[in-house]
Amino acid sequence: MFTGIIQSVGQIDDISPVGDDVKLRINANQLGLDDVAVGDSIAVNGVCLTATAIESPHFFAHVSKATLDVTAGLSQPQPVNLEKALRLSDRLGGHLVSGHVDGIGTVTQFEPVGDCWLLAVRAPHAISKYIAHKGSICVNGVSLTVNSIVQDTFTVNLIPHTIEHTTLQHLNIQDAVNLEIDQIARYVERMAEWSTQQAEST
Repeated sequence: MFTGIIQSVGQIDDISPVGDDVKLRINANQLGLDDVAVGDSIAVNGVCLTATAIESPHFFAHVSKATLDVTAGLSQPQPVNLEKALRLSDRLGGHLVSGHVDGIGTVTQFEPVGDCWLLAVRAPHAISKYIAHKGSICVNGVSLTVNSIVQDTFTVNLIPHTIEHTTLQHLNIQDAVNLEIDQIARYVERMAEWSTQQAEST
C-alpha cells in the first residue's frame, strides 16, 4: 500500500528488453534506499513494482508485458514519481493507494491559474463513475482531490509544492497518465451489488 505522497522524483536510466517484458534501472535520487530490500515494493508513476536488485542510488525492476499494456510512462527513459510502500506507523498524508492502475487517462488541459495549475484529464468511461467531486484520485502516483467531474473529464488543482516536487510539472496536452480510483468507491459499489443480489434472492 501507498499514500500518493511522492517522496522523490527519480529517473528511468535504462530499459532492457527481457522477451516481451522489460527490466528498468531507476535512479532513486533522494528516495534513499538504505531501508529498501530486494523484494520490497516501490510505486513508480503510480505503478507498484518490486525491487529486484539494488545498487544505490539505483534499483532495478522487472515489468511484465501485461503491466506495460495497461500503464503509461514505463517504456522510455524519463523522470518518474517514486514512493516507498506504506508502513503501519506512517502518517497517511494522502489516501490509500494500491499501486494497481485502473486506467490510462489523457490530459486535456494544463494551465496556470494564479499561483496554481489547473489539470484536466479525460478518464476511461469505465472508471468515470468512480470519480467524485471532492473525492480522491491518483494521477501518476500523486494523491489529488477532484475539483469537478463532467462526463468523463475531471479537474484537479495543483499547488506550487506539487508542481515543484513531482513529474506533473512536465505534463503536456494529450499526454497519457496512470489513474487509480479511490478504493472506497470499489467497496461502495460491491456492497451495493451485494445488497441488490440479496434482495433479488429473497
